[in-house]
Amino acid sequence: MRLTMANFSLSRRECIALAGAAASLAGAKALTAQQAAASTPAADPDRERRMKWWHEARFGMFIHWGLYSVVGRHEWVMEDEAIPVADYEQLAKRFTPQPNAARAWAKLARQAGQKYMVMTTKHHEGFSLFDSKLTNYCAPKQACGRDLVKEYVDAARAEGLRVGFYYSLMDWHHPDGARCAVDEDARRRFVGYIHGHVRELCSNYGKLDVLWYDVSWPLKPEGWESAKMNAMVRELQPEIIINNRSGIPEDFATPEQRIQAADRPWEACMTMNGSWGYQKADDDWKTPKTVVRNLITCARDGGNYLLNIGPRPDGSIPEDSVRILTAVGKWMEKNGASIYTAEPCRVKRSNYALFTRKGNTLYMHVHFWPGDNVSISGLTSEVKSARLLASGKPVKVEQDKFRTRITGLPATAPDDPVTTIALECSSEPIQDTMMVRKDRPRRGVSVT
Repeated sequence: MRLTMANFSLSRRECIALAGAAASLAGAKALTAQQAAASTPAADPDRERRMKWWHEARFGMFIHWGLYSVVGRHEWVMEDEAIPVADYEQLAKRFTPQPNAARAWAKLARQAGQKYMVMTTKHHEGFSLFDSKLTNYCAPKQACGRDLVKEYVDAARAEGLRVGFYYSLMDWHHPDGARCAVDEDARRRFVGYIHGHVRELCSNYGKLDVLWYDVSWPLKPEGWESAKMNAMVRELQPEIIINNRSGIPEDFATPEQRIQAADRPWEACMTMNGSWGYQKADDDWKTPKTVVRNLITCARDGGNYLLNIGPRPDGSIPEDSVRILTAVGKWMEKNGASIYTAEPCRVKRSNYALFTRKGNTLYMHVHFWPGDNVSISGLTSEVKSARLLASGKPVKVEQDKFRTRITGLPATAPDDPVTTIALECSSEPIQDTMMVRKDRPRRGVSVT
């Protein structure tokens, strides 16, 4: 497709090439979005209050849904397969989801133990799922003729879940989406369009809890006027928390497809297979055990876990996603106390367990069940008592300077996919494996 504005026209690919050239000329002095995102945010005495619920929640649902779902070949299909804009637009006629499909998402999220949801309101493809006065390329004016964002918001609130909006700054459909990097008039038009979208999202759906930006290509934060945009957001939504992907740090960092702790609030976002949007051939599903272990690791290090579903074009959830989240939900029903409100934990070393902490309570999450006893090396805090978290059954503890042993356990794991043991300690649990390495006795009882 040829993108025409005023008296010149460029193909989408030519715009991208020009934008890339402009970026190369920007010079080393320009602050990159990645550098800005890695910066420490300015002190905000109100941030801790606004983010209290988010820290306590630990677990949320991400939803990637859009026209790419119709194709079923990944959310980047428009770009990866170089589909012309005019051809891609025709997908809107086939994007006719069942009314209120989001109700099933919200019910599944609640049953899985997730406390908040974040849905794509506009992905890179440029198609808006919300009602916008700024474009006709949106669900209420095409496709199903309904405001799908409103349906999602109503569904989340009905299940008592916090509401988050994802919004991609990058736009493959808008004629100025790439040329804004090389044409100042185009930049002003496009940034005005983006700011207008964000204003609509923050004005038309009641109280919002999270704004989750994505992909700030091809502009720097100054080009997006990100500080101005986010000031507008906070004026409209004073309680909202904002991620770092508009190119400035804001409230929390967002490592993607990896768990990477930071010295500021952070949230690991991950897929359940290898795709964010619906990919009908992607069968690389994580096991429920992997999902639980990821959740535990995030909670241990003070972060959140935002786990994605990619609904089909009719809004239905792939059966494997339902299977995985159902299993995780059953585990959370019995063991969620070890995740919600968890605090950073300084016990980490084991070859068959992970750990979380709340106050002086240490939770040992045994994912490879070793038999009738488990041990923790170098636990310096006195253990006063221990119990299986799911059943509340007390278990025996033997402890010396070097080793804490929990004995008399069943030969097979009593819980699936991970068994959690709660240890009540006399002080904050701390592990010193270096002391064990240097000072442990050279003689002892054989473990074979």
